[in-house]
Amino acid sequence: MRSVGVEEELLLVDAVSGEPQALSTAVLAMAERRAEGECAFESELHRQQLEFATRPQTDMHELADEIIRRRAEAAGHAANLGAAVVALATSPLPVSPSIGTGERYQWLEQRFGLTVQEQLTCGCHVHVSVESDEEGVGVLDRLRPWLSVLLALSANSPFWQSQDSGYHSYRSRVWDRWPSAGPVDVFGSADRYHKEIRALLDTEVLRDEGMIYFDARLSHRYPTVEVRVTDVCLDPTVTVLVATLIRALVDTAALEWRAGKPPAAFRTALLRMAAWRASRSGLADRLLHPLTMHPEPADAVARALLAHVRDALEESSDLKAADDALGSLLTTGNGACVQRGLMQRTGSLRDTVKECVRRTRG
Repeated sequence: MRSVGVEEELLLVDAVSGEPQALSTAVLAMAERRAEGECAFESELHRQQLEFATRPQTDMHELADEIIRRRAEAAGHAANLGAAVVALATSPLPVSPSIGTGERYQWLEQRFGLTVQEQLTCGCHVHVSVESDEEGVGVLDRLRPWLSVLLALSANSPFWQSQDSGYHSYRSRVWDRWPSAGPVDVFGSADRYHKEIRALLDTEVLRDEGMIYFDARLSHRYPTVEVRVTDVCLDPTVTVLVATLIRALVDTAALEWRAGKPPAAFRTALLRMAAWRASRSGLADRLLHPLTMHPEPADAVARALLAHVRDALEESSDLKAADDALGSLLTTGNGACVQRGLMQRTGSLRDTVKECVRRTRG
């Protein structure tokens, strides 16, 4: 069974006001002192962020336990500094982002200017093991049409600098300002994939391979396919659902690749339309169906994803859990719906953030 690892980026906020706080250095120092073995937490581009990574897991129940445990550890470290962590993909409250002090972060700020300042966004990255780069590229080529559906499921960033953005995932709109971000064409082979990466690096626009910000890519650190398209999810059960569906998509795509089934020939321009539609309305309206690229009700498209990977979910004994979790998500709405509902009930973005702090731990 393929292993799965999850990386979540969390916002550090004041425990009382809910405003983002530049405390990552202090929180990391505390986490490193208390770590038993290798520390699971890392810094990110902005000092108002904290990232953790799970161990590779094959059992989704164990993955869920670790995500909840890491969130609780992060919350405990932050609490010692009068802060809290919250799984929101953008800050609802005003913030002046503070860039990290590392040489890499300083280079990014100097090279990309305001784009870097505006990148205080939190994503969720899911790694799924593959046997080789050839298998990995075969998977990437066949994942392409389904990535926008994952974005809609995870969308959790409706607010930006105290305003309703009009989007379910405004994070994805901000993230796409990077020159290497977004969907990509079919590669066809590992050799062509690596030649494309080399060509991008040879432009000297990007610093290194870590700046290949495709929606899904071969990891440059691990033998995995890394899906990067999703917002960090407010509810950890949605994180686990997304990770479960991604592993099943990888399994399904790998079987198609081995059988010689060609990937869908949709051009990248169409995939950008699908991603925009998913970011705009999430699960609340229509999405472009990955098999046709025609608009259909979001719940039907989400169910089509489940049907597409049903055999893989049955093989891993995850079908019932995924079906139940998806049904619950379609009923309650994604994180963007939850945030807007809280704002409507309380009339306060501060109270919205406080409630999301509570929900982050699950």
